[in-house]
Amino acid sequence: MNPPPRQIALIGFLQAQNCTTIPAAWRHPEARHDVTDAGFYQHIAKVLERGLFDLGFFDDRLAMPDMYGGDHRHTVEHGIRCVKLDAVTVLTTMGMATDKLGLGATYSTTYFPPFHIARVFATLDHMTGGRAAWNVVTSVNDNEARNMGLPQAPAHDVRYDQADEFMEVVHGHWDTWEADAVVADRETGVYAIGDKVHRLDHDGDHYSSRGPFTVPRTPQGHPVVIQAGQSGRGIEFAARWGELLFMSNPNLSRARENYAKVKAAVETAGRDPHGVKIANLTFPVVGRTMAEAEDKRAAYDQLPNLIDDLSLLSEGLNFDFSGKELDEPLSSEDVAAMTGIQGIRNQVIEVTGNDTPTLRDFVDVSGRGRLAHPVVGGPTELADYFEEWFTTPACDGFVIAGTHMPGAFEDFVELVVPELQRRGLFRTKYAGNTLRDHLGLSQPIPGAWRR
Repeated sequence: MNPPPRQIALIGFLQAQNCTTIPAAWRHPEARHDVTDAGFYQHIAKVLERGLFDLGFFDDRLAMPDMYGGDHRHTVEHGIRCVKLDAVTVLTTMGMATDKLGLGATYSTTYFPPFHIARVFATLDHMTGGRAAWNVVTSVNDNEARNMGLPQAPAHDVRYDQADEFMEVVHGHWDTWEADAVVADRETGVYAIGDKVHRLDHDGDHYSSRGPFTVPRTPQGHPVVIQAGQSGRGIEFAARWGELLFMSNPNLSRARENYAKVKAAVETAGRDPHGVKIANLTFPVVGRTMAEAEDKRAAYDQLPNLIDDLSLLSEGLNFDFSGKELDEPLSSEDVAAMTGIQGIRNQVIEVTGNDTPTLRDFVDVSGRGRLAHPVVGGPTELADYFEEWFTTPACDGFVIAGTHMPGAFEDFVELVVPELQRRGLFRTKYAGNTLRDHLGLSQPIPGAWRR
């Protein structure tokens, strides 16, 4: 029997906050502002499920973006991601409104115990019938650390060293109940077979966790693990643990190169590269025609302002840019002090060819706070773009980020999805019930993560 044809994965990029990833999104004339209401998120979930998306996933931060100038006032006044709800709680309401859509949320390895995260996502997997995913982050921002009782975020590589052991603990707990442990036999009075439920008894350099775990093995075996590390250490971590990897490549040649590099890293880590999906972050602006889409793009470009850029750059790089002039080169000490998202810093240096770029370089190259590198067009142009990237291959799917909510997803589902289906690049119905079914990922074999 021939394997099914390879098809595009689509992930809706969501935020349990007052805007999308782009602060200006709340200023859009069609944006809904009822972002603390369950109905808002349930509507988006239904739109994504109608469009047969693999999953909707929430990113998260544990602080307002208040690194810039050391003050939150600009964040609140400009609406720069100033509202942040707990993503798993929001996902639970979305799961009640859908039957098939995968549901993913971000939780940090730096600020939560591994037993807690293992239990949260195992429970979510049960409550949604096997649709849960955990986006693993190590957290980059000192202000997050201060909210969680620490003076500053741990160093970049230290965070990943801790996270490797964290993942061992989480996977160990997920494996402690064998799949057939629960028998619930009323006649014998046996609920579960004692020899099929195990204690972890982990005692490592960073964590200790005894067990036994309190959640039986879930419908997916393990919730799907999402990861987005793009630094050297981040790619090493993603290659070891990730099943769905997010990347942010601004052009096809770079995406093709990074796709091959990451797949090779997965193989080097002793895993099957075909069992790991890579999705590229994409900002589509779609209209019924190219002209309509270009008009939408032009109108959107009027919404952001410079404070959006500077605030989110300061947050992402864990560096206060408030004392820097736009066109003055930063010092090498400044660049070295940017301890946040290393991929942003490295991309700016690579694109400019300058080890000490200006603040304007960071604004222009990163696109942080703006609609950066959008894909603009009608259904045909958008489908051409997705087809080229997918078939090259430069990715296995796309993380679709909206310009405003919920209209950006409504437009995409109405206009682009049918064209992708017509070309045979995207499903016309869900093939199964779990997120692993949607993504074509196999059930994990207990203990296979030990390498």
